[in-house]
Amino acid sequence: MGTMEGLDVTDCTRCPSLVECRSQIVNGVGPEDADVLFVGEAPGAREDDRGEPFVGRSGSVLDDRLRDKGLSRADVRITNCVRCRPPENRDPTKEELGNCREYLEREIDLVNPDVIVTLGKVPSQHLLDRDVAVTKEAGSIETVELGGTKRDVLVCLHPAATLYDRSQESTFESTLDKAATMAGANGGQSNLGDF
Repeated sequence: MGTMEGLDVTDCTRCPSLVECRSQIVNGVGPEDADVLFVGEAPGAREDDRGEPFVGRSGSVLDDRLRDKGLSRADVRITNCVRCRPPENRDPTKEELGNCREYLEREIDLVNPDVIVTLGKVPSQHLLDRDVAVTKEAGSIETVELGGTKRDVLVCLHPAATLYDRSQESTFESTLDKAATMAGANGGQSNLGDF
C-alpha cells in the first residue's frame, strides 16, 4: 500500500487518481529535528515537477517572510497533508487526506517540532478536525493530540492569500512572528549563525 523510509514515502498507491496524475511523490524538506513544521495542503504543478513543497509563487512569499523573521528554509521543515498532486490542483478529498494521514503523523512524530504551522484552510481543518475560518483564526494556537502526543498547532493563512489580498500580509507576518517566537528564533538572525 505504501512504504515510508525515515521521513520519506518511497512508494504508495493508496489513491489511484493521484498516482495517475503525479510525476513523483513530494516529501517534506528541511531538518529532521526542526523546531517549526509547516504543513500545506498538497503539491501543485511546480512542486510535482521539482519534488519539493512550496517552490512556486507562494513558496517565494513564505521564503521572503521567513527571512524577515531571521529564519531560512534551511531552519524549518515544510511538508503537505497529501504528498501527491491532485489533478487540476483541486483540493485533496477526505479519502486522500485520510490515506496520507499516517505518513504526516509519522513525520510529525519523527521531527517532533515545537510548533506545527498550518498553511491555509485544508491543513488547518485536517489537523484540528473541525471547520476553521482561517482569516478569522489566523494566529490562534490550539493543542491537539496527533499520533498520541499533544501538539501545538498554529493556524496560519496560506502564503498565496497575501498575493490575492495585500490586506492579509500583516496577519500572515504576525502569525510567522508567533511561530518564530514559539520556536525560540531570534529575529533578523538565522539560528545557523550560532554554529
